[in-house]
Order: sequence, then structure tokens, then C-alpha cells
Amino acid sequence: MKQPHLFDKIDLQLIRTLHILLIERSVSKTAMRLGQQQPAVSVALRRLRELTGDPILVRSGTGMVPTDVGLRMLGPVTQILQSAESLFSPARAFDPAHAQETFRIAASDTLDPLFLPSVMARIKSLAPDCRVEVHALSAQAQYAHDLGQGLIDVVIGNWAQPSEELHRAQLFEDDIMSLVSSKHPAVRRGWTQDDWLACEHIAPTPAYPGWRGVIDEHLDRLGLERHISARCAHFGLMPRMVASSLLVLTTGRHYCQRFLEGDVPSDLALLQCPVPFPKMVYYQLWHERSHNAEAARWLREQVKISALQLSSPTAA
Repeated sequence: MKQPHLFDKIDLQLIRTLHILLIERSVSKTAMRLGQQQPAVSVALRRLRELTGDPILVRSGTGMVPTDVGLRMLGPVTQILQSAESLFSPARAFDPAHAQETFRIAASDTLDPLFLPSVMARIKSLAPDCRVEVHALSAQAQYAHDLGQGLIDVVIGNWAQPSEELHRAQLFEDDIMSLVSSKHPAVRRGWTQDDWLACEHIAPTPAYPGWRGVIDEHLDRLGLERHISARCAHFGLMPRMVASSLLVLTTGRHYCQRFLEGDVPSDLALLQCPVPFPKMVYYQLWHERSHNAEAARWLREQVKISALQLSSPTAA
């Protein structure tokens, strides 16, 4: 008959009992620290003696002292318990002030330009030793894979229907508006739906084959099509392109508003779209693999707080 392996006879509780026995040098005191009855600790000591072939604790005068074998075990036992605590502590607690995590955020560049700087500022203020990597939002076919592989921790963007395979939390809603040059004819005389569709529109370069974006997807559902005469992969450059042309940029109000703020008179104007659009909804998405991780939960909370601050009436 096959003999049981030594590891089959040992568990972490037995090692913890051994550690306290060697420290306290008393069965009764060990039982008190463990919250157990004294006979249970005596049984554990008997098991330890059988495993080691050594008494571990022997009587000396009115008390007990560790044997030489017991004293040599104290260091390794302490290391085992420290390693076990280190192994499981990341799942239980996250201390941002002393953490050294790397947070990876993939985000759309159509967000309010102040949003990601706010997220970065919060993380670096509360978790100064953590690294932060902000990635461009990957093609839709890739971000679920990247979350599942741990290449990124959270994805932030706007979708009409986010992936059902991922966890999600809504961050904020935004009205869809059109940004134009202050010299655009529509600023003076307004525009109809047909006027707006016929304008020269600028839109993002498709992220992947077949990509339409929430604006054109909605127009498709209405049976409408706008005239896109320019595309650009760099969303942050589009307002300046609009300012020096008759191009029309249609996106969220928060994004457009940032280019109209300041003391210097703006060469841009914000107009209501003559086509009715639903609100643009921004989410953060994450994978089940990081759903319960304390560091990832903390990161998502900072994203949420930044979104609330920017979308509050005071921030607006």
C-alpha cells in the first residue's frame, strides 16, 4: 500500500500552531492565542512530534523549552507563514499609499480633455509609487481580449451597446453637438437637417474594417447619410481643423466645450444638431479576471470619482 506523502499530513493551521508553540513555549497559552481548547493543541503537538520524530518542547523546571530541533524549525516556520500571508494579502487589501502597481487604462480620445488628466492626478496623488499607462483604445475586436489577458485593466469609451461579456459601469452621459468655425454660415442663418447632412463633416479614421461610430450608426438607423469629406486619426486635432475651415465636427458637448473656454475669444462655435441624437453614454469596462482584485477595484473607483467631478454642475 502506498504511503501518504509528508505534505498530505501537514496543513497551514498545523504550521501556525507549531509557530505559536515555539514562541509561547506553552500548550495552554497557545490554545488561548488560537482560540482553541487545550486538548486540541495537545493533539496537534502530538502530530508534530510524530512528523519530526522529536519532542519539540521539553520540560525544564516549571516551564517548557524548545529542543534544538524545535529552535532550528522556528526560522523556516516563520518564513512559511510570512510567505502565506504575502501570497493571499493582495486579494484582501490594497494600500494605495505604499502600493507599487502598474495600472493600464485604454481610453477613447473623444473623452472630455480634462477627464484623463483628472484620473492621472488622482492616482498619482493617492498612490504615488504606482505607474500609470494610458493606451489608445484598441479596435473593438481586441479590447475584450486585452482585458482578458491582463494587458489592460480597464477600458473607457462610448458604445451604444457595450460587450455583454464584460463587466461595465456607466460613467456619464453627454449631449451630441456640432462644433464649427465661428465663420461657418450656419452660425448666422442656422441649418436644417438637409443642410447639416450636406455640410462637409470631419470624422475619426475607422478603428477597424467596418467601423462606423455612434454618429453614423444612428444615422444608418434613421436611413440618413452625412457627407464626410475629411477623416483624421487624431481626435484632438479636429477642433483646430474645424476652426480654419467649413468642416463640421459632431461629438459630445463636454469635449467641444473645452475648446470654447478661456479668456481669449474663440474662433469656434457650438451648434445644436438638427438631427435628433440619443445621448452619448460613456462606460468603463473590465474583465471577470480583475473583478474582485482590490487594486483593480480601487482604480475603477478613481475613474468613477473623476467622472462624477467633471459631470457635476459645479465642474460644468
